[in-house]
Amino acid sequence: MIRNASLALATLSVGLGLAGSALAADPAACKTVRMSDPGWSDITSTNALAGVVLDGLGYEQTVETLGVPVGYQALANKQIDVFLGNWMPAQQKFRDELEANKTAEVLTRNLEGIRFTLAVPNYVAEGGVKDVKDLAANADKFKKEIYGIEPGAPANQNIQSMIDAPAYNLSGWKLVDSSEQGMLSQVQRASRSKDWIVFLGWEPHPMNNMGLTYLSGADEFFGKNYGAAEVFTLARTGYATDCPNAAKFFTQLRFTVDQENEIMAALADGTEADKAARDWLKANPGVLDAWLAGVTTLDGQPGLPAVKAAVEG
Repeated sequence: MIRNASLALATLSVGLGLAGSALAADPAACKTVRMSDPGWSDITSTNALAGVVLDGLGYEQTVETLGVPVGYQALANKQIDVFLGNWMPAQQKFRDELEANKTAEVLTRNLEGIRFTLAVPNYVAEGGVKDVKDLAANADKFKKEIYGIEPGAPANQNIQSMIDAPAYNLSGWKLVDSSEQGMLSQVQRASRSKDWIVFLGWEPHPMNNMGLTYLSGADEFFGKNYGAAEVFTLARTGYATDCPNAAKFFTQLRFTVDQENEIMAALADGTEADKAARDWLKANPGVLDAWLAGVTTLDGQPGLPAVKAAVEG
């Protein structure tokens, strides 16, 4: 659900405007599509899929690795065109700021049916930790540490707020800022020796293959149903007007948990993102029909056959 009424209206107007327009080629200024990646493997995967399609359409994708706060500032300053990783409700504060300043538009909800909250390895859950309120009683086993991702990420701020909240009895606990890969490396090390660890977990992600349990009781900070989340595609304000053909593609670019898990598994095995995305599209060309309905190449030719030929080539 899109919470802000004005952003919901922006989404509707973008969709209606694109649907009713004559989809000629975008101007040359739209050739380069600037995107950002906080360094998360799910966004690396979806950016790679978008990049392969954009390449087949005659566009050129550039991706900047930017932390979440910096990435949103770049979007507001029109240094970035499109961001595929607006996780909600975890990033509500940033969405509120963008909405208040009218510096971004919602193009679509690109993923749903996911979880995003604190997690522990299954052996820790079997030891009695299944709710965040179970953490305090086992403080020594956890060394009073909760592992998060990169500094400044909204999820880390939520974890710190939880530590500061008296209801959880986590006074003296420490948030360990890291990165996605750094955090998961620590989880893997702990799991090998059956040490206790609590960390930020989410899906889609190959981490779910490690055997983890999401903790209940964090609704106040991560939302209901184990942080049930949705991911939205945002564009800088004016992008859909400036580049309606590319924007139409992004409004139709939607994913499933299984799709993203398959590509992230390839990344985890060491495959380069572009190759993983291209290989996946070769095996699943049917997704392009919906993604490219009514979309042309940059020079105005039918988009679907051009992309299918590029993927196969």
